[in-house]
Amino acid sequence: MSVSPIVVWFRSDLRLASNRALSAAVATGAPLILTYILDDETPAAWKRGAASRWWLDKSLAALSASLETRGATLIFRRGVTGEELPRLVTQSKASAVYFTRCYEPHAVALEDQLKAVFDSAGVVFKRFGGNLLREPEDVRTKTGDVYKVYTPFWKALSADFTPPKPLPPPKAITAFKSALESDNLAAWRLHPSKPDWSGGFGEHWKPGEDGAHEKLQTFLEAAMRSYADDRNRPDRPGTSRLSPHLHFGEISPAQCWIAAQHAAASMPGADKGCETFLKEIVWREFSYTLLYYWPDLPEQPFRRDFAAFPWKSEPAHLAAWQKGMTGYPVVDAGMRELWHTGYMHNRVRMIVASFLIKHLLIPWQAGEAWFWDTLVDADLASNAASWQWVAGSGADAAPYFRIFNPVTQGEKFDPDGTYVRRWVPELTALPNDVIHAPWTAGALTLAAAGVTLGKTYPHPLVDHAAARARALSAYDAVKMASKK
Repeated sequence: MSVSPIVVWFRSDLRLASNRALSAAVATGAPLILTYILDDETPAAWKRGAASRWWLDKSLAALSASLETRGATLIFRRGVTGEELPRLVTQSKASAVYFTRCYEPHAVALEDQLKAVFDSAGVVFKRFGGNLLREPEDVRTKTGDVYKVYTPFWKALSADFTPPKPLPPPKAITAFKSALESDNLAAWRLHPSKPDWSGGFGEHWKPGEDGAHEKLQTFLEAAMRSYADDRNRPDRPGTSRLSPHLHFGEISPAQCWIAAQHAAASMPGADKGCETFLKEIVWREFSYTLLYYWPDLPEQPFRRDFAAFPWKSEPAHLAAWQKGMTGYPVVDAGMRELWHTGYMHNRVRMIVASFLIKHLLIPWQAGEAWFWDTLVDADLASNAASWQWVAGSGADAAPYFRIFNPVTQGEKFDPDGTYVRRWVPELTALPNDVIHAPWTAGALTLAAAGVTLGKTYPHPLVDHAAARARALSAYDAVKMASKK
């Protein structure tokens, strides 16, 4: 008697180890159909950006290769998931669909839609966790409310948290034998085009589960002990750079948690760095909780009074920011790092975001959209929550009067100009004392360095003091309006 197959629907869980949905499906002994559906319709405005699609291409190729060594094939389908997944189930006469839960608004709606479809057809639609440490419903205040402030959220989650036991990757997979149509991954043409700026991405990244574990191991051995301090230094390799691997589910947050705690236990002086790293993982968790309960977070200010903020429409300023031509070296270095690598150091993300919002008064949504398209780790929850944090409009946001001075930020966190010189090479020969403010250098210093302001490097778009005063005035207007 033949056993009906089970469809394992991969989404943001592109790994074999500690994949609860996959492990549970393998444990049934049923033949499995493993699929990934590229759906650009259901997410609407939040379909994957160009840099993210580059990563997806490489990650799916790595996952497919890993599955083939275990006797299985990854089925590629493209279209509306609400149509393609039921079609696959019908074609294969599958009795169940196993999948890992997602939390973006369109993903939540899709899961509800599919559950109704499969329930009516008598098909088991089984959801598993694993993309977060704990589900959003499970971390609440004593009165049952949703946390809106990070620190209490961290304390509540970490106080009694025991990560689930790691699951090994399956040694072998019983695959469904009947032929099923599948797209060719290369035919999806997921690399950016017009222009394709992804040529240098491969120098910095190794997408896939193996790359994720290599990145984690490098961080634990080389950077975790000093992480609490070095994570703010873009001139040092002091961060984990795990964010794209986490976003695509090539490694789970629980795997990172367990590995960090295990490493810290045998590494003198690593406790502070370990805790800081775990707090960053929980910030991601907090962001997803906000997105889950406030699904308009990517579009609307969390604090509704900020809807009245007097933003400016300055296309030329936005374009200069995007190109890394603002005249503020640390801002420009960050934007150029983003363009060349699909990534930007987290401290610099805060600096460039503050500059766009508070120096240029350009809406945070414009910066969020640019990051969405150009970051390999573009993550709807973290992107939206972090941009709103900088803007002062989000949950537990930075105070509105916290306006980063890009010169002093550069001097503090890139004191020798190493980061600026790497990404803004036209300033390489400037001495350290003016590398973050070239307009303050004397004519002879500029000439000796081969810098001509306005030609080889731009003048500052705005004066910091004047821009700060303008931003404070705008924020004060919002505050006054909210009191009426």
